[in-house]
Amino acid sequence: MIRANHIFKSFGQQEVLKDISFTFEAGKTNLIIGRSGAGKTVLLKILVGLQVPTAGKIFYDDVDFTSLDKKGMRAIRMKIGMLFQGSALFDSLSVEENIRFPLDMFTDMTPKEKLERVNYCLERVNLGGVNSKYPSELSGGMQKRVGIARAIVLRPHYLFCDEPNSGLDPKTSIVIDELISTITHEDNITTIINTHDMSSVMEIGENICFLHDGKLEWSGHKEQVLGSDNDNLQKFIFASPFLQRLRKAMV
Repeated sequence: MIRANHIFKSFGQQEVLKDISFTFEAGKTNLIIGRSGAGKTVLLKILVGLQVPTAGKIFYDDVDFTSLDKKGMRAIRMKIGMLFQGSALFDSLSVEENIRFPLDMFTDMTPKEKLERVNYCLERVNLGGVNSKYPSELSGGMQKRVGIARAIVLRPHYLFCDEPNSGLDPKTSIVIDELISTITHEDNITTIINTHDMSSVMEIGENICFLHDGKLEWSGHKEQVLGSDNDNLQKFIFASPFLQRLRKAMV
């Protein structure tokens, strides 16, 4: 569990986050949604310690993350897996080397143990046997799955995903969503996904916070989204022509 407690963030005179309080639950897919500029990315960076809040606290379980020294923050970060928007794979490294990279950096595992862990993670994302390939030889969806394998190789308690479906076709996006959801539930991970993809919201949105103009305007489950009476949320949801037609059909 991760808890944001009255988070404010300003850059100069611009207040980007305004009193955000929300609990991201373990074993669930927690989605941060909202339009561009709503504050999603800033909140995500504060949650992982890449930015410091102007006011407020972040708790990892019962630990006040915002008050920790560098050693304490490092201990928490060792439990965090990150899936970046562009996968962020090293082009000069093979798939196996990319996934093994965190193991080389942060563990004392033997080469045999590392290979076993890499192969296990590749099997988890349905990419067994691609160890020797390079990122340039993979499709966008396969690169994203390698990114997921690398994100879980250290057995994280917390998984952060920044726009995981960015640049992917709808079919591949569903595969990535289902994969993240499966890993979340099987490993009881606190997963936080920053997205504006309504397909992801409707597929795997178990615990959703909607940001608008830096404020938490609505929270709930995917089954509650379409019936919400929050005007800004409705405008966000039904921004596309397809969903506008769906909305009319529901009325």
